[in-house]
Amino acid sequence: MLTKLVLPRQNSANANVESFAKAKLLGGHQVFHHVTVLKEESVEGLHIKPDGVYVDCTMGGAGHSSLIASKLGPNGLLIALDQDDVALANAQTVLAPYLDRVKIVKSNFRELEKVLQNEPRALRDGLPQVDGILFDLGVSSPQLDDGDRGFSYNHDAELDMRMDRSTELTAKTIVNEWPADQIARILFEYGEEKFSRRIAGVIVEARTKQPIETTGELVELIKEGIPAAARRTGGHPAKRSFQALRIAVNDELGAFEEALEQSLRCLAPQGRVAVITFHSLEDRICKQFFVKNVEKCTCPSDLPYCVCKKTGVVKLVTRKPISPSEHELEVNQRARSAKLRIAEKL
Repeated sequence: MLTKLVLPRQNSANANVESFAKAKLLGGHQVFHHVTVLKEESVEGLHIKPDGVYVDCTMGGAGHSSLIASKLGPNGLLIALDQDDVALANAQTVLAPYLDRVKIVKSNFRELEKVLQNEPRALRDGLPQVDGILFDLGVSSPQLDDGDRGFSYNHDAELDMRMDRSTELTAKTIVNEWPADQIARILFEYGEEKFSRRIAGVIVEARTKQPIETTGELVELIKEGIPAAARRTGGHPAKRSFQALRIAVNDELGAFEEALEQSLRCLAPQGRVAVITFHSLEDRICKQFFVKNVEKCTCPSDLPYCVCKKTGVVKLVTRKPISPSEHELEVNQRARSAKLRIAEKL
């Protein structure tokens, strides 16, 4: 059972993407190379209509967005959300052939309903009603590979981990200011780190001597908190802790839960929501949410027909999650944990 932490809200607002195209990017150039995961499967699952209105809640490298936009006609609309300035600037280039049918918005997807309320083409009778919504969760490859962002345990950089750099909370704040029990809790709940208390103790002891400033320093402290035998198995010893800190900094699970609730309110009948997750915490939230809202009959099994008249909100398009093909895994090993779930509003 996950305990929801109370974290600062993202101060995300709608913005004209032209301002982000002028942002200083890596090395002064627009650099955003990202291999999109389950691209064909997820977009096919949305069942794109040429004149439909769709939302990509996690634009990233714009791989999904570009495929969706390519299937839209002149009367169709794609609203693409992201909170990363580099991604927003990159989208100006990637989506350039489709900007007549694409609106790019800087926003956290927890603001989905608010974004759609401000787009007249997404409204029907004054309420948001779109034909499809896509979530591709996790961190994009450019964010992982950019050492300056502090997401990676393979690059020594300042502890940051913010998706949106205009927000205040950073990983440095957490490891240097939060109490040991709260650090241990996020490592255990968000990273499923069984040595969470030991790691938190090492972190708190180390910061009494000097502040923990970089990812390299944190990696060494995490290693110190894990027994030597355990460090030799299960991949990089800092992987789970870095995942937990990233989720906490960006309140990823809280934002996802809020956005899922909003997605059902914003979908038109027969509209679909497709969700790509990359770890068990996200997938569990998605699975339980879909199950909670799926059509269910509570009549006794010996009744010849339904009398309870209980109906759900959605039906499952995929009974089991779709995983990447062997070919996709050969091209992109980071896709190995991806799962795609799709539901349709009744």
